[in-house]
Parts: sequence; C-alpha cells; structure tokens
Amino acid sequence: MNTSATMQAAVLEQYGSDFRITTVARPVAGPGQVLVRVAASGVNPLDLKIRAGKAEHARHPLPVILGIDMAGVVESVGEGVTGFHAGDEVYGMTGGVGGVQGSLAEYAAVDARLLAIKPAHFSMREAASLPLAYITAWEGLVDRAQVKAGQTVLVQGAGGVGNAVIQLARAFGARVFAVDAASKSAQIEAWGATAIDRELPVERVVADYTDGRGFDIVYDTVGGTGLDASFKAVRRFGHVVSALGWGTHALAPLSFRAGTYSGVFTLLPLLTGEGREHHGEILGDVRRLAETGKITPLVDPHRFGLVAAAAAHALVERREARGKVVMDIGG
Repeated sequence: MNTSATMQAAVLEQYGSDFRITTVARPVAGPGQVLVRVAASGVNPLDLKIRAGKAEHARHPLPVILGIDMAGVVESVGEGVTGFHAGDEVYGMTGGVGGVQGSLAEYAAVDARLLAIKPAHFSMREAASLPLAYITAWEGLVDRAQVKAGQTVLVQGAGGVGNAVIQLARAFGARVFAVDAASKSAQIEAWGATAIDRELPVERVVADYTDGRGFDIVYDTVGGTGLDASFKAVRRFGHVVSALGWGTHALAPLSFRAGTYSGVFTLLPLLTGEGREHHGEILGDVRRLAETGKITPLVDPHRFGLVAAAAAHALVERREARGKVVMDIGG
C-alpha cells in the first residue's frame, strides 16, 4: 500500500486552458467512501465542455480535477463500507462534476455507492470506457422505456451512448436500428444493428423499416432535430427517450401517437447525492452482461498518460477517435 501523503494530478485552473500536472494532497477515504488507485480514465465529450467552460449544468468550480469515468484498484475503504475490500478491481462514474474530484489523478476517494466490481475479463482501459455511456443508456432504455425482447428500438446517433444503447437493446432481445452518417454504416452493422442513413426523411424511415407502424422505442442521443424526428418515428403508445432533450420542441407529433417521453440526466446523482446506489447497481448489471459476452467495449488504440491529458482531449475534439478515448493513469 502506498502511504504517501501526495499524488500527481492534472489540474485545470482556467477554463479553456491546458492542464497543469502538479503534486496535490492525496485524498483519504471518509465514511462511506473508497480510496481507489486510478488505473484508467475515460474521456467523454462532457469533459471537453467542462474544460471549455460550456457546461454550466455540471457545476464544477475551479481549480478542478476533471475525469468522469474511471477504473482502478481499491487501496482502502472508509468507515461503514462493507461491499469492497483492498485489492478489488472496480469501475464507475465517480466524479469530475459538481465539485467532486475526477479521475485525472493517481488516487480518488469516491462514494462507494457509485462503484461496482469491473468485468473480470476486461482490461482497466476497457472498463473505464463504459460507465457514463452505459449508465445513460440503461437509465433510458431499461429504467424508463422498459425494453423487452422482440421490440423495435431506433437509436438516433451511433456515438458512445448510441453504441451502448445498441448493445444493451440487443442484450435484451430487441431488434435495433440506428440512424447516423452513411460512413458509419459498416460499424453499426458490426454492432448488430440495422444502419439507416441520417439523410433519409423520417417518414421514409418509418415506411421502409416498420411498414408505417413506427418503432416501439426511440432513443435520441443527439437532441435538436434528432429529437423532433424521434417524436415522428415512434409508434402509437410507444416511448421516446432523450439524453439531450434541451431546447424547444413541438410535442404534437408525440401526442397524436399517444406516446410518452422521458428525459435522462445522468449527472443528477453526482450533483445531488440522490440515486447514487442505482448507478452502482446498473454497473453491476452491466458487468454481468459483459461477462456473458453481450457487451463489447470499443476503445481507441491511442495511449495517453496523465501528462498528455490535453492531447487526449484534442483527439476527441477533432472527432478522429476510433472508439472511446481512455487515458492510462497508473500501473
């Protein structure tokens, strides 16, 4: 066990600036917390928005240690923690918003309720690629829409969350369709979904792929016109879910179908403390699906250490990543 009182971290001191790699005080696990030696940190588009000062909803005051997703090894546990022990390999969406320290540091003291044992056969990098995307997908698809075998699920956007929705929907036995650029068709088909060119009018999509009936569930991951199209793509009495349901939208197309709508705000438990247990529960379920071969991570092959945090962000910003960008933090 490392007993040093300090650690290395990537600290953001001004929005829009580079990270400063510096020595800071190493946290201690308080009551209900687990001290994790961070091995890998997933990079999400939200991390970039926070760094740029464009994510007021994340409420993360400066100076800040970013990094929402992580995987690592339990170093020690605080008072009252019984579900984890030193040496356990864990993963979770544990910080980087709401003033909670993120994973761009060698250690993090995190709420034990947010953690789960990582999938046994996944590397730390693979495990760190999952939490935000799969929690977001699960909350919409399973908790809100209650997906069932045999249903049709349309996914608007095949990025990180879209990938997770596709894999979860297939794991539950649904027939999955995904709308994105034609250039993504091969990847979407490889994930087991039917690819649909986003240039197709929504009316044509409904006619061609559902014989005019509409989809049982539509999960929107892009917002804006994607959500508007979702209200037209869902069947009568169907369900639309969005992880980006911001802005102004006409609800008439959904109302005329007697459909229902759910919004997903994955950060809420981190920001408020309410519902944190469920995040850990979801990741436990994701682990079980992964260990039965129903979930396959897609991790970009580029490798970045803590000192290259800005370079990792730049790769995501340029939209050149081939999968989830994950940073290597510790051994």
